[in-house]
Amino acid sequence: MTATANDQRTGRTVAGEELFESLAHFLVVHNGQSPERAEQIADQAVAFVVTAATATVPMVPSDDVDLGLHALILHTKEYAGLCHRYAGRFLHHNPKPGGGARDPEKVAASAHAMKASGFAVFDDLWTVDGQNLAQCDSDCGRPYGQD
Repeated sequence: MTATANDQRTGRTVAGEELFESLAHFLVVHNGQSPERAEQIADQAVAFVVTAATATVPMVPSDDVDLGLHALILHTKEYAGLCHRYAGRFLHHNPKPGGGARDPEKVAASAHAMKASGFAVFDDLWTVDGQNLAQCDSDCGRPYGQD
């Protein structure tokens, strides 16, 4: 994780320990992730949903975060609760019709939106086809939307 400020929010805190542990366990058992990586993915998935609730940019998860997003959606009651608490409505899963690659610019914008919302971001999980898109160190401290 690149960002280290103590005042940053985490998906783990938002989810609560019971949901967070269930998500991480799911990712270990069903997606073959190590326990440490599963916790990072679970954290980012929750942060992604909370950010998507009020984001002004199209939110697209990275390849890794998408694993956590699917695990979260399968926790239907808890997922619905997060949606209603942060968005005031249910956020439907909206996969791209016909599949296809993720738009790297939208993935990068999603990671930046999470940072702007005060969430810690694990840069190494924000990749598409192995290309890191978060690049926190190159833009930390610069206001988003400005050159």
